[in-house]
Amino acid sequence: MRTFLLVNGPNLNLLGQREPEIYGSATLADIVAGLKETALSRGVTLLDIQSNHEGVLVDFVQQHGAGASGAIINAGAFTHTSIALRDAILARSLRFVEVHLSNIHAREAFRHHSWLSDIACGVIVGLGADGYRHALDWLIQHTAEETRS
Repeated sequence: MRTFLLVNGPNLNLLGQREPEIYGSATLADIVAGLKETALSRGVTLLDIQSNHEGVLVDFVQQHGAGASGAIINAGAFTHTSIALRDAILARSLRFVEVHLSNIHAREAFRHHSWLSDIACGVIVGLGADGYRHALDWLIQHTAEETRS
């Protein structure tokens, strides 16, 4: 069974409470539960983590990245600051889709740069919680195509 990682960075544990006009009303638990249900129905496993601590995310990618078929990563604010997370992803040759609930390019200038986008297979911004589902669909489809090839 293929395994995908779901990596969520700082403050995403506050979804549903934090600025719902920007991030929506769904909680992270709601999003993860829906993704896990979808993954299971499509014959894949989803391992998830959320942390406000950079090193915890780096450890998770190091521990699980080599055996994963891909990942969905919403690094939150670490998107704009974490070379350590970028290096962990590269060290494990982890194929991933970068996801952001809001359109980071329509927000403050410091949010416009990502240390992850140039190494991602794709970037989804501004689609809210639907962005995670689109990322999962893409990963399932494209890793299935590679398995058949």
